[in-house]
Amino acid sequence: MIAFVQGVIEDINEDTVVLAVGGIGINVKISASTAAKLPGIGEEVRLHTYTLVREDAFSLYGFLSKKDLDIFKLCITVNGIGPKGALAILSVMDADSLRFAIMTKNIKAISQAPGIGARTAERLILDLKDKIHVDDVLIGREVEATAGVNRLSDRKQEAVEALVALGYGQAESIKAVNSISGVEDMDSGAVLKAALKHLV
Repeated sequence: MIAFVQGVIEDINEDTVVLAVGGIGINVKISASTAAKLPGIGEEVRLHTYTLVREDAFSLYGFLSKKDLDIFKLCITVNGIGPKGALAILSVMDADSLRFAIMTKNIKAISQAPGIGARTAERLILDLKDKIHVDDVLIGREVEATAGVNRLSDRKQEAVEALVALGYGQAESIKAVNSISGVEDMDSGAVLKAALKHLV
């Protein structure tokens, strides 16, 4: 309903930010990690938002990046994880870490979130594992809408696909490729060779 909210920060606490927009103060629910990354009071910020409308409430949930919003929307589709639970998860891990935890079935990492037990974490992994793609995890923090960065991500993805074709698991292939430094100066073949050194 409301794609984003842009305004001046009037107040910040652990789970809410108040934005002044056109003379109105808007409460936006946020994760603890988002709160820590916000600029100071009096500064302007834009938050991508999810709107929740209930009989007794109209709530906005805000995120600094669209990828955080996207993973939040996936989380709340899981039975037993509402908006509060999804924010709790995103308070202890960012969107990229959560995607990787889902792909690697890391129940322990997800269940570190307050109110999220092992069973709920397992259900989240089961429900979302087919909705998380290799390129989502690979691109991660590198996506900045520049051609150079997109080419870098393509090289990594090609290397992962080659490793999987060689019989390595998808999760371990991603981990090996992401551990390589200086990828921007390498072609996909060199990335593959470097990744193999990490796996052998």
